[in-house]
Amino acid sequence: MILFAQSHYLLLLLLIPIFFLSFGVMLALRRRRLRRLGDEQLTDELMPSWSRGKAWGRLVLFALAFFFFVIGLARPQIGAKLQQRRIRGAEIMIALDVSNSMLAEDYSPNRLERAKLAISRITDKLQDDRIGLVIFAGSSFVQLPITTDYLSAKMFLGSITPASIPVQGTAIGDAIQTAAKSFSAQSEHSRAIIVITDGENHEDDAVAAAKDAAEAGAKVYTIGVGSTDGQPIPMDGGLLKDREGNIVVSKLDEQGLRQIARAGGGAYVHAGNDEFGLNPIIDDIKRMEDEEYSSIVFEEYDEQYMYFFAIAFALFVLEMLIGERKSRGKLF
Repeated sequence: MILFAQSHYLLLLLLIPIFFLSFGVMLALRRRRLRRLGDEQLTDELMPSWSRGKAWGRLVLFALAFFFFVIGLARPQIGAKLQQRRIRGAEIMIALDVSNSMLAEDYSPNRLERAKLAISRITDKLQDDRIGLVIFAGSSFVQLPITTDYLSAKMFLGSITPASIPVQGTAIGDAIQTAAKSFSAQSEHSRAIIVITDGENHEDDAVAAAKDAAEAGAKVYTIGVGSTDGQPIPMDGGLLKDREGNIVVSKLDEQGLRQIARAGGGAYVHAGNDEFGLNPIIDDIKRMEDEEYSSIVFEEYDEQYMYFFAIAFALFVLEMLIGERKSRGKLF
């Protein structure tokens, strides 16, 4: 499979049709000017050496050279080889609350976007640890299976919205169970579940789920997002209201999240605007006993740009060597 390291340069290929269009317009204007001088056949006889075919041929060579030059600029790469590597680290499942209450704006720009930003920054600090992502509201599902592909983790984060889960609510227990089932068979001890939520659990017994996860070998950490005073939830240009018309205020349930973390053998952290809380949890996870995993990865990529530049250079030279005059010699 060919990858382009700088694919934005491929937009320059849109100039190629413009080359032909501009050249055609130029020839048409030239023909019009010659007609003003006199009879078209007579003017052609006055310039017997000029070749329209060679002019178009030079343009075709120039366009081909430009095509290969742009491909070279985009840096085409080929995966050289797949290699199975043995790495040591922990497995981390992040359960992210995407319910409507995470749209409250006591963080900038809101709770959900601030949480996504913190997760993205954490992936930049991970090395051999494996990461997975579970999103939940009234139900939960695995958004990203456990992996060492941190770039994919960032890509999946960008697409997460409250609409990702059709069932509203906050089923923390279900999210913990889903995360606990998502660890690979290669890990036994170095497992961690990080639940990021405002803690308003109305669906199930999250404490019991955390206890079961701990018994299965996974520590459960909780990060509380929001304020205990509460914050209204923006919705459709206004504020979310209940059936009686009252404005819904989302409050952080710190007590519930502390109980979940205690039952899961982990810790509770209240997310701040500057320090979201993931850093101390990741530091604690790194103190776990690392386990060895096997992972199949692209070991390296072979750069191919130099071949395209060489073809482009040869075509440019050939284009310059071909003049616009007719050849005087004959083949026979």
